[in-house]
Amino acid sequence: MFDIVEKLERKLQAIDEQMADSAILSDQRKMIELNRERRHIEDILQVGREYRQTRAGMDEAREIIDMDDDQELVAIAREELAVYEAELNRIEKEFRLKLLPRDPDDDKAAIVEIRAGTGGDEAGLFVSDLFRMYQRYADSKSWKLEILGSHASEVGGFKEIIFSLDGDQAYGLMKYESGVHRVQRVPVTEAQGRIHTSAVSVAVLPEAKNVDVQIKESEIKVDVYRSSGPGGQSVNTTDSAVRLTHLPTGLVVTCQDEKSQLKNKNKAMRVLRARLYDKKIAEQQAKIAAERRSMVSTGDRSAKIRTYNFPQSRVTDHRIGLTLHKLDEILNGHLDDLTEALCRHDQETRLKLQSQTAAEK
Repeated sequence: MFDIVEKLERKLQAIDEQMADSAILSDQRKMIELNRERRHIEDILQVGREYRQTRAGMDEAREIIDMDDDQELVAIAREELAVYEAELNRIEKEFRLKLLPRDPDDDKAAIVEIRAGTGGDEAGLFVSDLFRMYQRYADSKSWKLEILGSHASEVGGFKEIIFSLDGDQAYGLMKYESGVHRVQRVPVTEAQGRIHTSAVSVAVLPEAKNVDVQIKESEIKVDVYRSSGPGGQSVNTTDSAVRLTHLPTGLVVTCQDEKSQLKNKNKAMRVLRARLYDKKIAEQQAKIAAERRSMVSTGDRSAKIRTYNFPQSRVTDHRIGLTLHKLDEILNGHLDDLTEALCRHDQETRLKLQSQTAAEK
């Protein structure tokens, strides 16, 4: 492990030298990439340096035990060595987790699609609640949020809403939100105070660029029409709404939020590109289905992943069996406790799989 720490130290130094280069300083995109890589290496090195210090402390304690005649000092050294040895196990595991290969999509922007499921109007209202939750979470991370499409319901919620989140590790943190979110509460429309259960589906896709997915104009059918609001009434006097159909796959994307047909088409293309990229990744991962099923971040989107129970102020993530009695905080965008636990479980599962694969070889 000492060799790995030294290599990372050299790599960090090389990045610092690049960032001091005047040619690099004027390239904003390159600077963003280098900054991102530097933060990642620093994150690993923080544990690597702790490992190095712990090993140095163990060597010093052993030297005292082997060479010193002062029994009192030797006893203290033995106690310190026991503490260091216990710490070393934790640090080595943490270091191995940090060294796991990163998902190359983690640094991409995320496209999030939230849709009402079972529960009628109540499900639509919960779509709004989840959207506000992610909006506040994005604010806490200084991410840029842009609405790409939405269909309002008649009672003030959304039948669906699609938006992008752009910022540091947007997809890497948001990917754990994919799946069915269930809510248990008394709806505002319920006169007798009975608790109802509704469901909302969330899909989080890495936003794809032209280099990730190439779409030919001949593969796209474009339909334009007048946008409509709740109840079907027209909200625009021009054919600004756009429907894109990807002929090879049959995927359909609509966008009507903008008054400009061109803006709606561009937004719809972003969503279509993300869905095609997600489909491409899913097909690749189908070849390693056993690994895909064992990982939290790539679970089936039709599976129930989380329950929000209002009477008990409880949020339960069913994938890892985590229950938090802080519903209000979570709905206000404080998702870090959930995200960190899911990320940790994901890493530990991958580390276990990696160890099993190495043992089989």
